[in-house]
Amino acid sequence: MKSARIVLVPLTLLALLIPQARAAGCCCAAAGAGPAAPTERSIYQLDATWTDDAGRPFKLAELRGRPVVLALFFTSCGYACPRIVADMTRVRETLPAAVRVQARFVLVSFDDQRDTAPVLHAYREQHELPADGWVLVRGTPDDIRELAAVLGVQYKRDALGMFEHSNLITVLNADGEIVHQRAGLEGGLAQVGQAVVAANTR
Repeated sequence: MKSARIVLVPLTLLALLIPQARAAGCCCAAAGAGPAAPTERSIYQLDATWTDDAGRPFKLAELRGRPVVLALFFTSCGYACPRIVADMTRVRETLPAAVRVQARFVLVSFDDQRDTAPVLHAYREQHELPADGWVLVRGTPDDIRELAAVLGVQYKRDALGMFEHSNLITVLNADGEIVHQRAGLEGGLAQVGQAVVAANTR
């Protein structure tokens, strides 16, 4: 699949990008009461409510306190997305056990029309993505656009309902701040794993 040009978003502009993205388009239980507010670089400032593959509402901020490996994808993608998921799986398998149990691997669908909760769940089963390590979610077009803008992911739906998109794996620290991104489909998995380990020890 031909990838769209990748534009990475500087972390220092995150606080500005979030309201701009809203204007343009505009798995752990949450811990006890009164958590501190997200930092200005945290994607957990985004207040969208997603739907997971079990049909339950889900907010990204529920991942707070854990290292996160996140990618945007769509289930009917035949080339790039399976490679991204396979790479994320390899990263997870190489993590030390203590880190692997804490980390969450998140797939957010581009395809708000076809990737329903049952379709996402079937994808989870097909690719053997365990519920204690993986989160698969869908959202509204505005929410997808907002998250993609913050992460620096470009995408475009074509006439057949398929997507051209950036191929990007993002690592978040426990505060939801971007600490590493692997662009493209080749190499860089060791660095992703190292970033996850570092994020877990923060």
